[in-house]
Amino acid sequence: MPEPMLAQQLTRLADQISTVIVGKRAQIDDCLACLLAGGHLLIEDLPGVGKTTLAHALAVSLGLKFARVQFTADLMPTDLIGVSVFERQRDAFAFHQGPVFTQVLLADEINRAGPKTQSALLEAMEEHQVTVENETRPLPAPFFVIATQNPSDQLGTYPLPESQLDRFLMCISLGYPDRASERALLAGEDRRHLVERLAPVMDAAQLQAAQAAVGRVHVSDALLDYLQALIAATRSGQWFVEGLSPRAGIAILRAARARALLAQRDYAAPDDIQAILPQTAAHRLVPLHSAGRGRVEQVRAMIEAVGIP
Repeated sequence: MPEPMLAQQLTRLADQISTVIVGKRAQIDDCLACLLAGGHLLIEDLPGVGKTTLAHALAVSLGLKFARVQFTADLMPTDLIGVSVFERQRDAFAFHQGPVFTQVLLADEINRAGPKTQSALLEAMEEHQVTVENETRPLPAPFFVIATQNPSDQLGTYPLPESQLDRFLMCISLGYPDRASERALLAGEDRRHLVERLAPVMDAAQLQAAQAAVGRVHVSDALLDYLQALIAATRSGQWFVEGLSPRAGIAILRAARARALLAQRDYAAPDDIQAILPQTAAHRLVPLHSAGRGRVEQVRAMIEAVGIP
């Protein structure tokens, strides 16, 4: 079992966010698992379903510095990373940090910006640093990117390159609320006002301790066999055009460990991998044209077909 204090903090964190994002506990747990695993989250959904509110509520509940960038077609990489400006008083150039120098970054509607600006996030997401004018500058820790994107069939969107999709540990969708949850939204207080009244449940040091605890979650040889069987199935040519990379396999295992920690267990189980695989693998895979299924549905069909060794 994880430390009782840590388990209690994580439960309180999920409970508090659920008071703002109602009826979406599974998606909140996915978001927390992604954060605990040290990854970044991509949310693909229609505008107005709570993506921005989720990111803000998470940052406030953890006492982390929060920044939001609205991606548009004219957004430049320097608008995100920062730029050096000549200051006459000092007779020198001074670097002015961009919004990426934060702890929780909401990249809103990321696929409305051009590929050059999208790619500006790559180094920040992978290395937790940015290089400007041949100087490497570290980003604050922890550093968590929540990017949102509109469905690709909407006007003015640019598909994310495969290299950037692979940098997101998870891709989820919030979806419409159920009837009871939507009634609570309609009859209740503005969600933005609720977020403003939230108090931190954990701080940055406690979050980093929780992220370290994920690495101590036990993984058996049998579970590794099962994960390798699933990865091999993606590469078999029966389900997808191309299979998962070794980096994707490592990411899936980290997410499964994080999910086990959220469930207050010190070991990961096949259920963890099955529950997390659609969110961690589907955005990295392209189903065969003959499948007649979407990415997530194809991953779930593959899980059903691959038995547990």
